[in-house]
Amino acid sequence: MSEKIFDYIVVGAGSAGCAMAARLSENSNISVLLVEAGSKDKSMTIHMPGMIAKVVAPNKHNWNYWTEAQPHLNGRRLYWPRGKVLGGSSSINGLLYVRGHARDYDEWAQLGCKGWSFDDVLPYFKKSEGSDRPADDFHSDDGPLKTTQHTSDSPLNVAFLNAASEMGLPFTDDFNGPAQEGVGWYDQTIRGGRRQSAAQAYLREAEKRENLTILTDAQVRCVTLKGKKATGIEVTRKDRRETWHAGREVILCGGAINSPQLLQLSGIGDPADIQAVGLPVFHDLKGVGKNMQDHLDLTVYAHLKEPISYLRYKAPHRGITEMVKWMLGRPGVLSDCVTPVGAFLKTDKALERPDIQFHIMLAMADEPHGFADPHEHGYGIHICQLRPHSRGTISLTSSDPLAPAKIDPNYLSESEDLRVMREGIKVVRRLMHQHALWDLTEKEKAPFDGVDIDDDDATEEIIRQKAETIYHPVGTCAMGPADNALSVVDPELKVIGLEGLRVVDASVMPRLIGGNTNAPTIMIAEKCADMIKAGLKLEPA
Repeated sequence: MSEKIFDYIVVGAGSAGCAMAARLSENSNISVLLVEAGSKDKSMTIHMPGMIAKVVAPNKHNWNYWTEAQPHLNGRRLYWPRGKVLGGSSSINGLLYVRGHARDYDEWAQLGCKGWSFDDVLPYFKKSEGSDRPADDFHSDDGPLKTTQHTSDSPLNVAFLNAASEMGLPFTDDFNGPAQEGVGWYDQTIRGGRRQSAAQAYLREAEKRENLTILTDAQVRCVTLKGKKATGIEVTRKDRRETWHAGREVILCGGAINSPQLLQLSGIGDPADIQAVGLPVFHDLKGVGKNMQDHLDLTVYAHLKEPISYLRYKAPHRGITEMVKWMLGRPGVLSDCVTPVGAFLKTDKALERPDIQFHIMLAMADEPHGFADPHEHGYGIHICQLRPHSRGTISLTSSDPLAPAKIDPNYLSESEDLRVMREGIKVVRRLMHQHALWDLTEKEKAPFDGVDIDDDDATEEIIRQKAETIYHPVGTCAMGPADNALSVVDPELKVIGLEGLRVVDASVMPRLIGGNTNAPTIMIAEKCADMIKAGLKLEPA
């Protein structure tokens, strides 16, 4: 069993872990170890935006998780892809740069997370972002995470925007600007036709530093404790057991599934959850693994009159041409996001914030998550409910660190979530029937083809049959005041009641933000890195 000491050990090289390790290692006086269970991000499919279906579907760069059977989704188990590679889920996600609504963060502050209002977090969104927009009050053009405005010229995107205009829906030039509500183009974590994962944005430069060590293919088994202080981690690597010591802190960046699971494996959490698999309890913290929230999504598909979907690029001559264009750095299908336009809208005008999000997908798949290639020309519009009331859990299935956690999102356990999904689907179907889109459309695809838009019972049954995750789990190590039973970390992201241990990833979000979660997760890491560096008693690097 080998042993070595570092000042900081960062567990998980995903969106948060890459940013955290890079920022901490900017000070050459401190040593940082970054540990990732997956491998290096060498696969070409990771770096091609247009190949997202290949990296979302089950593969070696993916944890390939499945939920427990969901009673409110007709007993179905849902597939949960999460990145198991440098960059984590930012290496397999949909490449949309979305921050959420400003009110989301003010709500965090109202819940007792002092220092996390929108005014507090905006500087860290800007610090991380290298936008191709001009620098202004909302954007920065010199951060490491490069983002780009739209590049696609598909007629379907234009038709979507025109159909929205026919419905009288507002247009927004910037979902991350002064007004989120509206229809428009998504900013994307793409630059020069290449995916800008957290590994690409933060590690490519940082990995050259002598004070940063990156271990891949290393499975963390538990956090080691001495009394109430975290001292390091135990790792399995190349079939060997290793112990790595942290002189200052262990920082968990495993995400909403792996961070609570690792805490529980370390004896930190709800005693009932830990003792259920025969492990000893070292620290009673009942909020670990609770408070899970995720965005449930359903796609409404339609057949096209003309062969203008992405299916046309399956023809060998077109596919080869697009591959050559991508390799030469020229714009093309492989350099584009597959859901470049969308919307944030309200199902009720009286709402303070949008409660539904749309994405148009330029292909029609019979199976979600890239399980099957499209075989007919069509398109899909995703409808995502942004503010779920349902809460789920993460818990251990075994004392074996290699066994996957029990994932129970408890989707649609609150009836309001079903109602919002139903109303959002009505908006999508009415949008689809506007002239701009309907002129390109042959008919809706089953199961909605032939179903009246106002048939609530039929629509709700289809939701239970077809709804899927859109990959935004959060909340399982929730940030909050120490006197809140669900709080796991305080507003400095320190695990409550322990020393030398923090959680820094999407699991700390007390409430799910109204949008995609990659950019907010990176923001969380940027903010926490500044907190840590502000408290260091070191000479400047």
